[in-house]
Amino acid sequence: MEKTVYIIGHKNPDTDAIVSAVAYAKLKNLLGLENYKAARAGHLNPQTSYIFEKFGVPRPEYLPDLVPKVQYFMQNKVETIEETTSVWESIARMEKTENRVMPVVDKDGKYLSLLHYSGFAKGVLTILNPEKKHRFSTNISLIQKTLNAQPIIVSGDADKNFKASIHVASSSIETFKKRLEAHAAEDIVVIASDRADIHRICIEHKVKLLITTSNCVISKEDKALAEANGVSVIVSPYSTSPTSMLIAYSMPVSVMGDTEIKTVHINDTVSKIKEILRDAHCKYLPVMDDNNRVSGIISEHDLMKEPNIEVILVDHNEISQAVEGIEHYTIQEVIDHHRIGSIPTKNPITFINRPVGSTSTQIAEMFQKYRIPIPKEIASLLLCGILSDTLILQSATTTDLDRDFAEYLSTITDLDIQEIGNEILIAGSNISGRTAEDLVLQDLKEYTEGKIAYTASQIEVGSTKEVIQRKAEFLEKLAIERQSRKALFSCLMVTDISSLNSILIIDCDPKFQQFITFPKQEENVYFLQGIVSRKKQLIPLLTEQVVKYSN
Repeated sequence: MEKTVYIIGHKNPDTDAIVSAVAYAKLKNLLGLENYKAARAGHLNPQTSYIFEKFGVPRPEYLPDLVPKVQYFMQNKVETIEETTSVWESIARMEKTENRVMPVVDKDGKYLSLLHYSGFAKGVLTILNPEKKHRFSTNISLIQKTLNAQPIIVSGDADKNFKASIHVASSSIETFKKRLEAHAAEDIVVIASDRADIHRICIEHKVKLLITTSNCVISKEDKALAEANGVSVIVSPYSTSPTSMLIAYSMPVSVMGDTEIKTVHINDTVSKIKEILRDAHCKYLPVMDDNNRVSGIISEHDLMKEPNIEVILVDHNEISQAVEGIEHYTIQEVIDHHRIGSIPTKNPITFINRPVGSTSTQIAEMFQKYRIPIPKEIASLLLCGILSDTLILQSATTTDLDRDFAEYLSTITDLDIQEIGNEILIAGSNISGRTAEDLVLQDLKEYTEGKIAYTASQIEVGSTKEVIQRKAEFLEKLAIERQSRKALFSCLMVTDISSLNSILIIDCDPKFQQFITFPKQEENVYFLQGIVSRKKQLIPLLTEQVVKYSN
């Protein structure tokens, strides 16, 4: 089975991370790789939402985490069988497809039970037990199909289930008559050979169904009487003994399905279902979707196999910034433009990390490398990704390559760089009505230096005035982040897109304050003259301060 490869950016993704994932997935698809899909590890911020709505591009799939789940290990090509199918046909289909189990569903495709060999054997043995008088549910259509019998007369609804009381007419006439009288209140099915006397007795007693064996047919007189008495008659091509054995398999499969087997959901974690799977006597569990329809089957053996997904990381390469659970999967590629952190891989991979202003620039260049025309809507997204990450080509991270591709994409899309740049920056800079938690988490990244961890968030605003007025709210949220992560500090970089300066609001261990070298604007707030890039300007400075503190 071909694996799904998710192309995904960092947690709390910005525009560049989302756009890069979508554009790179589109490139892979255009190269004929349909199993590559864009995903996101967080919700879209206001700027990114605005861009996707403006250009009418669907948002990528949301993956809040990649903790191992049932859907990543299950067998998803599973045949189901409808509840009205006979046991005989069901077993034949299991043998043909080599399935050890088969989910039983209703007419709407919703799960009812699980057919498996141990449950099937137990059910058949119960019915065939000579020590017990057992009646079983079936209908004339199922009996006829199971025996490949020739219908002679079918009275009433052939598909209507009834509790069949099976009798083989092998005794004397008198003994057989007494047996019929003893079961007169039941739906009697009689299996008889070429004995015309038995045929007449069955028809006169108005049994439910008469089955003649070895291709023996009843007389025309008996047929007329059977029609008058409402007796159904079919002819089995088998002799009496195999006919008697086969008829037990005419039960609807719903009778044999194991209803005690627990079901699991596609989004259940592997750790959650391990105990359930261990206790399942057939060692298989049916996997359900949100509508109680069968999505697959999972067994203990499936959990030992490689998962059915792999990943490509864009716009990040540090484990602390990656979606939770990434360590469980094969990373195929990394395409980034940040510092190189620590993200171990099982195998050698394609790792592209260049000092450019945005990952979007590199994705645009890859379209050219592969000689694939960029669809207009994708070109629009890539242009916005470049302009967002470089503050309309004004950030210190901007390179000639970013400028060249911004011009190239502007020509493809007929979008003016300054105009669309201002439009998207304004869309992302309005913080009124948004909570401090929302703003701090919007673009939060976690960094490590040795054993020291810290977080740095960034937002862009038209003016820092409102942020200063709400300083207490931001400090409260930053304190929560610092304490929950046991970090040295948590800070928020607030970039003024009109002046191209920033301020830094920081909550930190008191021992660290003396190592902060930025000009202090007020308590817990520092002024960052000309600093607008977290990646290229802020993080290197913070790293120096952390190193001094740790030494």
